[in-house]
Amino acid sequence: MSRALDTALAAMAPAVWGSTFLVTTQFLPQGYPLTAAMLRALPAGLLLLAITRRLPSPGWWLKIFVLGAVNFTLFWWLLFVAAYRLPGGVAATVGAIQPLIVLFLAKVLLDQRITPMAVAAGFGGLAGVSLLVLTPQASFDPWGIAAAAGGAVSMALGGVLTRRWQPPVPALTFAAWQLTAGGVLLVPVAMLAEPALPPLSTANLLGFAYLCLIGAALTYILWFRGIARLGPAALAPLGFLSPATAVLLGWVVLGERLDAVQTAGFLLVVLSVWIGQRAQRRAAEPEPNAGNALTRLVPALPVRSVAGRLR
Repeated sequence: MSRALDTALAAMAPAVWGSTFLVTTQFLPQGYPLTAAMLRALPAGLLLLAITRRLPSPGWWLKIFVLGAVNFTLFWWLLFVAAYRLPGGVAATVGAIQPLIVLFLAKVLLDQRITPMAVAAGFGGLAGVSLLVLTPQASFDPWGIAAAAGGAVSMALGGVLTRRWQPPVPALTFAAWQLTAGGVLLVPVAMLAEPALPPLSTANLLGFAYLCLIGAALTYILWFRGIARLGPAALAPLGFLSPATAVLLGWVVLGERLDAVQTAGFLLVVLSVWIGQRAQRRAAEPEPNAGNALTRLVPALPVRSVAGRLR
């Protein structure tokens, strides 16, 4: 499968995540962020587990719960805190630092190259998101800013660790394990911190079903598949599509105004995603003369020996 198709499939995930704000505000009961996060993660994970019928081996349990915690429990909790304490524009702008954090973590944990083009794409996307969603009336709550920044770090770390700790299983199975672990960790927190849900309407049930089946199960299969095939640094710029989609849905569905500044921001986001993808394709290419250097260093070693050492 071509890299372009892999990228397009992975891009569907942040595009769908951009609809989360619309679904949450229009379909879900208000004031239950932890319960909503738990009901988004745990049923999706259990459903995928029922399909795969496969549990992690004993040596993987700790890693799976760490991944579930950073990708879902911690990230979604901080995301909801930021959403409740900050205007959506401020939260989205602070969260847009995530691709830059991924570049740093991928260098430290995966030894991936950082190119100037990738850094430029990260800052360009951050500027585009700012133009797209940040308004002059935006307020800056310190705890909300901290939560949004913490959520960006959590998602970035989760993506890099997902690539570093890649088990030999399909993306569907890996998503099932992580969603279930993250949902299980959310259960006691939601029960202690929030009251029971009120009776749910048909709209509430449809909203939860969408976030669970589409916004969690399907999208994270595509996202983890993309991380395995392309790497977290290649997928990080695609995260800019989430606030862009949210603004477009507000314009199309809710009749919100889209002015010239926001249009410029949207175009800058698209340009930054394109530049980010080109940067990662270049970073994935072998450095000039790298193969010759390796040959000079180990000319007498058989191929099987070299492969074993590299693993």
